[in-house]
Amino acid sequence: MASPDSAVNQEQGFLSHLIELRDRLLRMLLAVGLLFLCLFWFSDEIYTALADPLLRHLPNSQMIAIDVASPFFIPFKLTLMLCVFIAVPYLLYQVWAFVAPGLYSHEKRLVLPLLVSSTLLFYLGVAFAYFVVFPLVFGFFTSVAPEGVAVSTDIGRYLDFVITLFFAFGIAFEVPVATVLVVAVGLTTPEQLVKIRPYIFVAAFIIGMFLTPPDMISQTLLAIPMWLLYEVGIVLSRTYKQRITEAGVARDQRYDDDSDEHDQSGHTDKNEQQTSTNDSHESGHQLVDPKLVQTPNEQGAYRNSLTDENESDHPDEPGETKPDKDSGPQ
Repeated sequence: MASPDSAVNQEQGFLSHLIELRDRLLRMLLAVGLLFLCLFWFSDEIYTALADPLLRHLPNSQMIAIDVASPFFIPFKLTLMLCVFIAVPYLLYQVWAFVAPGLYSHEKRLVLPLLVSSTLLFYLGVAFAYFVVFPLVFGFFTSVAPEGVAVSTDIGRYLDFVITLFFAFGIAFEVPVATVLVVAVGLTTPEQLVKIRPYIFVAAFIIGMFLTPPDMISQTLLAIPMWLLYEVGIVLSRTYKQRITEAGVARDQRYDDDSDEHDQSGHTDKNEQQTSTNDSHESGHQLVDPKLVQTPNEQGAYRNSLTDENESDHPDEPGETKPDKDSGPQ
């Protein structure tokens, strides 16, 4: 049965975790709020920059707003999402600061590089979508429009379209991190990843079909980078596996060296202990208790210092008897 003190300590520990979690969440919300206050005044410019890949291919057209509140809420929504996007490193740092105290040292060495690399790869995927995918996709769509049809895109639907592509490419660029992670936890090996390479190629197009709008351009532009990043993930997983193996060999070597030194020191201590024991035995034989030393007295008999009696009082020969003091001459 748990003692009341242990129950109180557990409750206090749980409350301290909740308080820390609350503080971390407040810091995250505060960071996003401060960024929003700074960028809200530039919301129109932000939306213009986002719509530029499409407007570049529509020189004689413009975007429209179907809903009455769209001209206000769409830039507001875009600015808020941009603030979260910019604050991702700080948000991940707060998550890391909350989780890190409960991790082992080897888990910290694995999780921290994964967080940093996943953030950079997500940004890289978004940049790839904006600078490479958007011009190709919008150029294709505007070029296939029938003659006499004016392309006028609603700002709300356009925002949903580009946000979908941003997240699709951002998540797709996380393939190397996922590959290294499944190898690190022992779910598979680099050799098995090489064997399933053809299936991954097909799966990349299937995933691109679900994550992108229904067109072959965006699907292909998502599937090919996913497959190439899968190959990068195989190389990184092999490097990680090789480093883990080398670290294990070095650790075993250090353990063997420490064991040998410990055994040698143990044998040395044992020999020294045996030598000291033998010396003590030899010195013990040489030392005699002075109470047990027998010294001769004036009559030539030996006196035992322990009993203070003469050996002559205890004759060794059975024929000798002490004369009785009370007996007179016969």
